[in-house]
Amino acid sequence: MRVLIIGSLGGELGKAAQIATVRGAQLDQADDIVVGLARLRRDARFRLVLCELGLPIATLVQSLARERIAVPVIACGLEDDPDAAVRAVRDGAQDFLPLPPDPELIAAMLEAASGESHVLIARDPIMLASIRAAEQVARSDASVLITGESGTGKEIVARHIHRRSRRADGPFIALNCAAIPEHLLESELFGHEKGAFSGAIARRIGRFESAEGGTLLLDEISEMDIRLQAKLLRAIQEREIDRLGGQTPVRVNVRILATSNRNLGAEAAAGRFREDLYFRLNVVGLEIPPLRKRPGDIAVLAAHYARHYAQANGFEPPLLSDAALLRLADHPWRGNVRELENVMHRAVLLAEGPVIEPADLGLAPVATVAHPPPALVEVPADTHTRDHGVSGLVGRRMEEVEQALILETLYSTAGNRTHAATILGISIRALRNKLRDYADHGVPVPRPMAGIGSGLGAEVAA
Repeated sequence: MRVLIIGSLGGELGKAAQIATVRGAQLDQADDIVVGLARLRRDARFRLVLCELGLPIATLVQSLARERIAVPVIACGLEDDPDAAVRAVRDGAQDFLPLPPDPELIAAMLEAASGESHVLIARDPIMLASIRAAEQVARSDASVLITGESGTGKEIVARHIHRRSRRADGPFIALNCAAIPEHLLESELFGHEKGAFSGAIARRIGRFESAEGGTLLLDEISEMDIRLQAKLLRAIQEREIDRLGGQTPVRVNVRILATSNRNLGAEAAAGRFREDLYFRLNVVGLEIPPLRKRPGDIAVLAAHYARHYAQANGFEPPLLSDAALLRLADHPWRGNVRELENVMHRAVLLAEGPVIEPADLGLAPVATVAHPPPALVEVPADTHTRDHGVSGLVGRRMEEVEQALILETLYSTAGNRTHAATILGISIRALRNKLRDYADHGVPVPRPMAGIGSGLGAEVAA
């Protein structure tokens, strides 16, 4: 992952840079905001910006917004300044990284920015069949549409295809179409020329050109505005793009992979997705099965995440008891692998000994569904409480229901903002704005547990 550091590398920020390099980040550095913006315009592969607190962070954030450059900014400053994080967030930074740097905090920050662990683990025959199909099509240059429920690991499969392809030495560029505001997405894809719109003070290269010779992943493509789909279709068909404000087409050599958690065929039939683009993307279709249909993967994934989060927090890797494994096997896993990852992270932190027991998992008891006889059943009036389905919502204001849903989702993800936003289907920025509003009104907002990837400065950011 490419990270841009803006500021001097002579002090604690330099130590943070060294840690990030050891953790696998590819770094670039700029001494000031002007040079940093020039770097960001030339290269769309940057996934994160670390900016020294003494620099004008508000100017940087505002410039990025004006120029439609969607990259998160994290402010870095000494932790002995109690107001530093507050100032940074008010200036528009997404989070605050205290210095001297904590290696595990930086590792969590990088993982949160990348969005995926990129580890492909499978033992279940159904999932192994999907991987074999992915490896078979990897050798070609055909477009691949990867479908499946949220949290099944579609991006991980896409990265696996890239690594097994003839383009493996080229860049892999991922763009989450659901996370980028509609008015920014076109510029993110195709780039823009100087003067293309208000704030476009210089040429900027988009994701298509940054992926030259490699692979471009369009994540959750079903969220793309249908008007922009027409321009994407032309880019794929003609192998050329038009920068915003450009006069001359730019040739591109890029393989397209796309993911969606919706049935794009049904979306096209309903007129919500261009049918011609669907056919162009779906040269090869791969469906990633949900975790509940690949039970053979549950134990091996649980053990992997237990080791991963134990190492991240400086613990000895725990074992899972037979009872815990049975409890994991019984769970429905509506959030798929992402939910399992959160459960194991929480279990590692809460386990009191070297063995994870069912109580450490924090899973609700398995419900047994009673099937009444096929006759009308009268429901007592006193059962209509807020704990009994939709009927409990009657009489509550929409804002109350939304707040309850957001906070409950946040508790279920152990405070992980990124995962909660994904489950809720909203952007991380929208989630943070709502949490900040709740906190301003005195509503308790759950903090992320230690080591959770998206919780840098979460108490302030919320």
